[in-house]
Parts: sequence; C-alpha cells; structure tokens
Amino acid sequence: MAEELSDFEDLLGGGGSPEGGDNATARLEELKVALEHFQSNTDVFFLITMGTIVFFLQAGFAFLEAGAVRSKNTTNILIKNMLDVFIGGISYWLVGYALAFGEGNMFCGTVYWASVGVPDERLAFWFFQFVFAATCATIVSGSMAERCAFSAYFIYSIILTAFVYPIVTHWAWTQEGWLSTRGYQDFAGSGVVHLTGGVAALVGAIILGPRIGRFGPNGREIRGHSVPLAALGGFILLFGFLAFNGGSQASISQEGDAAAVAKSVVNTVISGCSAGSLSLSLSGSLSLSLSGSLSLALSGSLSLVSICSGCNVMRPWSACVTGVIAGPVFLAFHKLLPKLRVDDPLDAVAVHMGGGVWGLVAVALFQDGGIVFGGTPMILAWNMIGALAIIGWSGGICVVMFGIMRLSGLLRVPPELEMQGMDIVKHGEPAYPAKSWEEHQYGDSLSHSGRNKYLPPNMSSPWYQGWVGGAMPSYAPYAPYWTLPGPHRGGPYPPAQDPSTLPRPNGRRSEFAVSDVNQHYEMETKGYPHRGKRSSGYYNDGFEEEHSKM
Repeated sequence: MAEELSDFEDLLGGGGSPEGGDNATARLEELKVALEHFQSNTDVFFLITMGTIVFFLQAGFAFLEAGAVRSKNTTNILIKNMLDVFIGGISYWLVGYALAFGEGNMFCGTVYWASVGVPDERLAFWFFQFVFAATCATIVSGSMAERCAFSAYFIYSIILTAFVYPIVTHWAWTQEGWLSTRGYQDFAGSGVVHLTGGVAALVGAIILGPRIGRFGPNGREIRGHSVPLAALGGFILLFGFLAFNGGSQASISQEGDAAAVAKSVVNTVISGCSAGSLSLSLSGSLSLSLSGSLSLALSGSLSLVSICSGCNVMRPWSACVTGVIAGPVFLAFHKLLPKLRVDDPLDAVAVHMGGGVWGLVAVALFQDGGIVFGGTPMILAWNMIGALAIIGWSGGICVVMFGIMRLSGLLRVPPELEMQGMDIVKHGEPAYPAKSWEEHQYGDSLSHSGRNKYLPPNMSSPWYQGWVGGAMPSYAPYAPYWTLPGPHRGGPYPPAQDPSTLPRPNGRRSEFAVSDVNQHYEMETKGYPHRGKRSSGYYNDGFEEEHSKM
C-alpha cells in the first residue's frame, strides 16, 4: 500500500502548478503516517483481543480441574488457578518478560526488567505473552492436585513463570535464541509451552508422590466429583485454543497475515476434532470405559496441542493426520503412567508432554516442504534437539526445586489434611456448604437431630467424639465436617446410640471398622452395595467418599 501511495504521489507531483504538487505531496505524507498508525493500532487490537480470549483458558482450566478433583478440594484448586494469574502476572512483569524477549544473548534477555524501557506499542505483545506463561504454569497444578501444599504452589509458580518458561521462550521465539537461529520450528508452542509445562508436571507428580489410596494393595482409581464441570472446562479450552494458535501470528495488518490466522484456526479445529473422536472410540474399544468415556474424549481432544507447532504451515488433511495420531499418543501416556505409579489426576502429562513431543515431530513431517513432501530432515533434527533441551532444562530445574521442597517438608500436605480435604481445613470455605443443602421443606427427610439425611455424599454431619471411642482429631474444629457413611446422615448420635447398631431398611445392620492408616482415620463401610454405583454426572467416590469402600 505504501508503494502504491508513493507511485500516486509521483504521478500527482509530475503535473499541475508547483503549489498544487506540494500540497498533494504533503497530503500523501499525512496519509502514509495515518496508514502506518492504523496498521500499528490494528495489530495492537488484534493481540489484545486474541490475548483476552487466551486468558479465558484460565477459566477452562479452573472448571476442568474443579470437576476432576474430589469435592473436598474444589475450592483449593480454584484458588490455585486464580493464583496462576496473580503470581504469573507479577513474576512475568518483574522478571519473565525481560528474560524472554529482552535484548541479550543466545541464552536469555537482559533488559526490560519490570517493563522498564518497553515501548507502549509493545505492551500488547507483553500481555499476549503473559497469558502464555500463565498457561504453562497451570499445566503443573493439574498433575499435583489434591495433595500439594499451598506454599509449594507459590514457589513453583514463581519459578516457572519468572525463570523456567521465559528462558525456553527466548531460545525459540527471538532472533537471538540459539534454537530459532538453527531451524527449530514451533509456531504456537507445542514445545515451548506444552512440553515445558508437561515435563514440569511429570517431575512434580513423581517427586510429590500419588494421592493416598491411589496405588498399593487396595489402590483404586480416584474419580473427580463432577463430569459437567470438567466438560464445561474442556469446551472453554477448545474455544481458547483457537485464539492461542491463531493469535500466535502476532499481527493482522501485513500481507498474508489473515490467511495464516485462518489456516491456523481451521487446522486447530480439525486436529482437535480428529483427536477427540479417535480418543472416544478407542476408550470404548480398548475397554477403558464401557462405551466411550467423556473425560477421555475431552482430554484426547485437548491433544490438539500437537498442532500448535505447525498449524500455520500444514494443510487441513495434515492437521487431521496429526490429530489422529495425537489421540493414541495421549491414550498411551494415560495407560502407561499409572503402571509406573505416577498419579496425574488431570492427565496433564499425557496431554501436554505427549502432545508436545508429537507436535514437534508432526510439523517436520507434514508441513509444506516437510519430510512427507520430500523435504530435508533438518527441521526434525533440530526440533528433537530442542525437545531434549527443553526436557533437560525444565526437568532439571524442577528436580532441584521439587526435591528441595520435599526434603524440607514444604511440598506435600500432611496425610490427615489430605484425607480431610483442604477446602474447609485450609480455607474455611467448602465448595458445597452443607447449610445450603438443608432443605427443611422436605419434612420426611429430617432425622431425629433435625438434619437432612438425604444430603449429597459430600455434605457432612457433625462428628460425635464418642462415636469411634476416641478424641476429636487435632485439626478440630473442622472435624465435624467428616462424612458419616450410609444414607442415615442424621447425627450427632447420642452416647447410647452406636452407629453400628442402626437398622438398615433391609433388616441388616451396618458394619463399621475404623483403622489408623498413615496417621489418618479411614472408615470402611459394608452394606448398601448400590451406593456409588448409580450412573450420574456426580460420582459418590468423588465426594470425599474414599473411606466408604463399596
């Protein structure tokens, strides 16, 4: 456009009076400046808009993680997702952006600390990169859910957003970075964002250890408490990834920008749809579920992270093939990690680490001019070198960080707190307050104590000290929120009324056994085999019912 205006200027300046030619020239200069401003403002608006949509990914992660954990830890995981934004924003502003995009050397940047010296027109780029950094940190919170200490979360969130992720960003996405100058190709972050976060998630889950009851002789799968919440989170993430990939073009005013954005969005849709469809089909055929699992389909569709590296240079059929392979890669990690006794409640490692590695391979294979089309294998070689460097950097820093926190006792909550759940004991704020469920208008549902005995499984009845023949646990006064098993959730029981003597509707008596396991109380309930078996979007065993094994 500027060249066309220049030609038009020459044309006008060649005829007419000198004054007329001077006026035309001045007017054209004004138009050039106005056009440049318009282009700059358009790019800023594009980045702010796309960044705002990517920011909404945090809501998706929050819903997904809330649904995938047990109800007793819902508030805790939501607070941690909020802290991703709070901690990430300050850390990235003070240190992270300077290391990532400041001028420096091939390893890291050395200017723009606390955004000093950043031009105003670059602040939109700062915002867009910040939401990427927050996404990387959120990946780790999922793999360490339900047993990570709050102080440890503060520490590793700061280290990831201020140091680990920005260094990788500088390597791959700046003109000085040692990977970007050698042929490494990763358009929207299969390696930079997802592999970095996935490796940190794996190291964290290994060093932190599994949740109580997940493995061992009596180990079992621990399910989240709400499929609807997880599904809502999954849909939000699918929506957000359209801007995650499309916005990585970082401008919209130059020739070819719109086409690149459109191709990125379309390829993201196709890859996600193919990965999700195949994951749903395989989860049923491989007996991972009876007829296909919604949670596995959602997680499988999020394997579209594999298309991030090449969404702007692949053809739609290549994106489909990438998604078709990403689904089995996810399921392979999903099945392998439990066999290695790695407890990842959100499948964060399977989605982000597995999808990230495959994405770096896929872009070298399927991009126009890639290996499939007779191209050079150098991109694949450098992408694999980059993957190893990211694994070594992120994994090495996290081994040291999580290892020190574990040795110092800062990494994991005490066993009794893990069993009780962190919502009430840690935050004093249950996600599902019992008082909100005491519907006294249902007269026949009230027990002799006036409490509703049909409360949902996560709702609690008061604890009676003499019930188990011992004193109230040390973390009182919150012990009254422990759940009494069975549908008779009346309580508190009078001293003469032992819960084990309560009659059951079928004439049988309830059998209770209380044992001290890893310094926590575990209630084993026998009888009522139908509890927890009903098909529902809300799982009984997700509502703090690990002490009710039926």
